[in-house]
Amino acid sequence: MHDIPLYANDAKTVFNMVVEVPRWTNAKMEISLGDPLNPIKQDVKKGKLRFVANCFPHHGYIWNYGALPQTWENPDHLDPNTGCKGDNDPIDVLEIGSRVAKRGEVVQVKILGTVALIDEGETDWKIISIDVNDPVADQLNDINDVDKVFPGLLKATVEWFKIYKIPDGKPENQFAFNGEAKDAAFATKVVEETHKFWETLINKTVEVIGISCLNTMVEGSPYLVAADAAEELLTKSSNEGKSEPHSDVIYKWHFREENSYSKL
Repeated sequence: MHDIPLYANDAKTVFNMVVEVPRWTNAKMEISLGDPLNPIKQDVKKGKLRFVANCFPHHGYIWNYGALPQTWENPDHLDPNTGCKGDNDPIDVLEIGSRVAKRGEVVQVKILGTVALIDEGETDWKIISIDVNDPVADQLNDINDVDKVFPGLLKATVEWFKIYKIPDGKPENQFAFNGEAKDAAFATKVVEETHKFWETLINKTVEVIGISCLNTMVEGSPYLVAADAAEELLTKSSNEGKSEPHSDVIYKWHFREENSYSKL
């Protein structure tokens, strides 16, 4: 979250994306905010590892899913566009190119637009992007290009976020702007704002419980630690987990029936 720079070039037009969940997989992996140096771990709820269900016709996550480092959606900031505060996480990013990325990979992307999910009353921006090295990257420069190159993907993206929690017994998710995707300029401003919020976090201008700000690269940060100390912390963290068998949720389809889903 902290050591990888947000911007991948000096012009600040290419961004680093940390891949948490490769396309077509179901395990709900995420940057662990509370752990030192923020490793990627599988989310746990009520003592069980979390997986997303396959909501027909979608299998797992339908894009490479991850986060933009050095960003933070401030939970004390009321967004004037959505009327809701931030969700206390790095900003989420979807990479829509052709390659299935690897978990933990850092991919250089350009921003195409964003949709604004309202998740339990919080603003949860979903930045839409493409790997700059994708074969069709030169054809995609703004949100209107997505339907031209990948017809139906934006619609499927909104549907996915709307319904993916229904198999868990939750209602449909809601969106700001009636689910309309905003353009690249709008999305870039959102990212820039969350980067400024992160700067207040890493420099201890604000202090938030539950987020470890330890880092090895941010000069002047009061949370800066030596590389050898960081390696020791990561080794300890990686040895604390235990493997478990895959949940059978990754093999099941859920079909929509009115406002619910049946499982097959």
